Formats: sequence, C-alpha cells, structure tokens
Amino acid sequence: MVQLEGRPPEGGGMEEFMALAELFGYSDETLAKVQSAVSEEKGVPVPQLTRYYNPQPSRVKMLEEYACELFGSNYALGVNSGTSALNSAYAACGIGPGDEVIVPAYTFFATVAAVVTSKAIPVIAEVDETLCMDPQDVAAKITSRTKAIVCVHMSGNVCDMDSLTALAKEHGLALIEDNAQACGGKYKGRFTGAIGTMGCFSLSSYKITGAGEAGLVLTDDEWLHTRALNQHDTAACWRPDRFAVERRPGELFCGQNYRMSELEGAVNLVQLKKTEAQAQRFNRNMRTVADHVGEFKNIRPRPSNDKEGDVGCMLVFFGRNPQHSGQIIQDLGEAGVSAGGRGSKTARDWHIYTYWEHIMEQKTATEEGCPFTCPYYQGDPPRYSPDMCPNTTDLMERALFVNIDQWWNEGDCRRVAGAINGVFANLDTCCDR
Repeated sequence: MVQLEGRPPEGGGMEEFMALAELFGYSDETLAKVQSAVSEEKGVPVPQLTRYYNPQPSRVKMLEEYACELFGSNYALGVNSGTSALNSAYAACGIGPGDEVIVPAYTFFATVAAVVTSKAIPVIAEVDETLCMDPQDVAAKITSRTKAIVCVHMSGNVCDMDSLTALAKEHGLALIEDNAQACGGKYKGRFTGAIGTMGCFSLSSYKITGAGEAGLVLTDDEWLHTRALNQHDTAACWRPDRFAVERRPGELFCGQNYRMSELEGAVNLVQLKKTEAQAQRFNRNMRTVADHVGEFKNIRPRPSNDKEGDVGCMLVFFGRNPQHSGQIIQDLGEAGVSAGGRGSKTARDWHIYTYWEHIMEQKTATEEGCPFTCPYYQGDPPRYSPDMCPNTTDLMERALFVNIDQWWNEGDCRRVAGAINGVFANLDTCCDR
C-alpha cells in the first residue's frame, strides 16, 4: 500500500466543531473546556455534512423518518427552506405555464412568489375572520385553468380543511398546505400539513418549530414524492441508480438544488421532537387566556375552525376600526401585555397582499414578463390592485394579536386575561382618542 504523508492530523475538524460551539454563546471558559475534552478524542474522522456521503446514519434521513412517524404521512422530504418546500411541491404537482393557483391574500410572500417562479398565475383570494383562506371566495375564483389551491394555516390558526378539501375534490385540484406558521397544529385530530395533497413546512428560527433554515415536504403519494425529490435535487442522487434512465416519464426533469445539510438535519430533528408538546402548551395557554377574557360589544375574538387544534401561539381580536385597534394595542403594551397589529400604520408588510408590489406591478426577473405575458395562459390578462380583497384589508387593519407564551402557568394566564379585560373594558366603546 502506498504510504502518503499528506494525511490530516488526528482529530481533524476541531476548528469547525469549535466554530459551531461558539454560535451557542458559551463563555470562553466553557469553550476552552469543550476544546480540551474534544482534543482528547483521537482519530475522529471529519464528518461529511451532506446527507448522501455521511458514513454515520444521515440526520436528514432520520428527520424525514421521524416526520413521517409524527405527522402520519407516507413520505417526507427534507429541504433547505420553506420556500424550497413550496417550490418542490408546486413542481411535483405539475404547476406551470397556463395554470392558475389560488393563494390567500394574507400569507408571507413566499407562498405566492413560488407560484410565479413556477411560471403560473397567482389568483389572490380573501381570508375570513379566522385569518385563513375564505372557502367561499376560493370557490368563486376557480376556473378551468385552476391547477391548485394553496391554503395557509396563518399565525397558528388552522384552515377550514373540510370545505377546502371538498372544493379541491370537486374540481380535481391539488390542495397544498403551507404549514410554515402552524407546525404541530391539528384539524379534527389530524396534523396540519398532512391533510392535503402535499404539505410544506418551514423549520426556521423565525417559526414555531425549527432552527436555522430548513423545510419539509409531506405527501402520501409516492409519485408526487418522487417528483419533489427530483426538483429538490436535479442531480438525482436519491435514485436507486442515479445514472439510470428514468423509470417513468416525468421522473427526471431539470430541477434545482434544495438539499438539506446534515447540520440542519441534526438540529431540526431535535426541534421536531419538541413539536407536539410545544403545540399542546401553546394551545392550553391560549384557551386558558381566552376562557377568562369577557365579552365586549366592540371587540370581538377571532373565530376558530378548530379551537383545540390551533397551535395557539397568538390570540387574535378585532377592534371596531383601525384607530380603535391601534389604541388597544398601545394600551395593552402599557399594561404589560405583548401585542401587535397594524391599526392605521402604513409600514410595509410582506404578509399582506397590498404590499406585494412584485405581484401588483407584475415584476419579473426578465424583460419578457413571464408568466404574466405567457402565451400558454388562455385567461384574460391578470389584473391586481390594492382594493381587490377589501375584506382582507379591513380585517388586517382591525386585527390585534396577543402573543402567548408556552411556558406560562395558569396564574400567568389569568393575570394576562385580567390585564386584557381591563384594557378592553376601558376601550370597548371607544373609536378614536
């Protein structure tokens, strides 16, 4: 055997490991102890941080297997973001030129942006007082060109899945769940994200569950899973023989690279294992606070499609008008209750359709304006305007969100409810001050 002198020293990878440890903010003293302890390990191989070449069990694969077990789905795919999850699901469902996709007017912009990058036309539907997609407006906007409905479980609130599932079935449409803001939510006992044709998750530091940037795609359909795999990894490393011809037309196409790294897989596997207990704590505290808030003439609570299934990270109320809601939010803050909302503020918000200038003005990356000018699209030229979803605009200006802490005890919940009651009682008849 040829003896090579260029072999890395034993314990290689120490610098990378310590760089990760530093991210957690430990003191220099603790980091020195960690480095000393790790240095005693000899011959530790540098890990492969891509799932396909990791000699240890892939953390991404373990995450996918656990997601299937937790959510009751046949297939799960780990990707590098919630947007990548949407893009992979849209491609799997065959969404493309000439198609229309119905999306809610209240969702983070990624939901609709991925429709445009799929070369389809987004059709924006109203939300109702649940702040989720309004099934009646969805029904009114279905055409012969509609390919999919994308329902979004917003702010921890679950959609009316019975009505939306019935609509999708009646018209032969894909029903794609954007579950970025409701991981752990349930509708009539079933986990959101595992009810529709496909479910998309964002496992992110900004979401209820997740750390860093990662995402998941769930489905019960093997073929859709296969196509999502190809979209998320156009090099097709996942196939039994990555260099073989396709086993079925539509298996291979020019996709992207949305693969999840082993780093994200490891961290988010830990996060996902907290999902169910975390959602139960949020929901319990949300319902406890809600049960102790009284009834008021001009301040109404958000109705729920499944009060016991909502994650419950926020409790939502509606004031009489934007000024009224703005004053309530201010007074709640002064009373020590964490709350937010728009009221009469004019700040831009990528969650509300009126600020999606990319869509309102049909902006595209290239000059020809695809998909808005696509010859495959046989409908009237798409038109968007800030007043196209007046119900959504009204609701968002009047909505006030009370943040719920999963770690509150019952006494904390009662004290928060008491503070809310005090503010509401003082402002119940107030419109402007």
